[in-house]
Amino acid sequence: MDVPLEQTSPGEAATLPISFYAREAVAVARDLIGKQLTVDGVGGVIIETEAYSPGDPASHSFRGLRNANATMFGPPAHAYVYRSYGVHWCLNFVCLPASAVLIRAIQPVFRIEQMQERRGVMDPLKLCSGPGRLCSALAIDKSHDGLSLKEPPFRVFDAPAIAELVVGRRIGITKGVETPWRFGLAGSAFLSRRFS
Repeated sequence: MDVPLEQTSPGEAATLPISFYAREAVAVARDLIGKQLTVDGVGGVIIETEAYSPGDPASHSFRGLRNANATMFGPPAHAYVYRSYGVHWCLNFVCLPASAVLIRAIQPVFRIEQMQERRGVMDPLKLCSGPGRLCSALAIDKSHDGLSLKEPPFRVFDAPAIAELVVGRRIGITKGVETPWRFGLAGSAFLSRRFS
């Protein structure tokens, strides 16, 4: 079932302040559901996230600071972008030091035709339902790692409150699998996977 969402025009909405991100990753992941994300004007409504913190064995920061994860240890409100399994890019929002939120899926809203062209897919349900698809549709790669979420090309802005959240276990990890730090918009057809 698709859930109708009230979209806010990017031109009239306030971007999220740094204080929004400077919190525990779980709180940020939960509160990001329903917010809107664009990269160079292409994007939509965030409908699925996962939280990762420094004490979490599934987190890239768990074993400490390295070149590959340095952005996670930097200031909040920055993009942490990494390649998953050497195949696709994943977009994360840095929160408190060594914490981040993985953006798993968005509901396409802005410049859908551009997303379709980039992905070579017409079905809106398959444009951004998953971290790799999302990054492909928004043309996100390693060059975006470390960029501020408060400056172009990124824009993350507030939107009307959503009706209901669903919470569950994270996907595609082998450690910390029981931790219920995956959040989604209840009833959305754009999720990367159903919540069990």
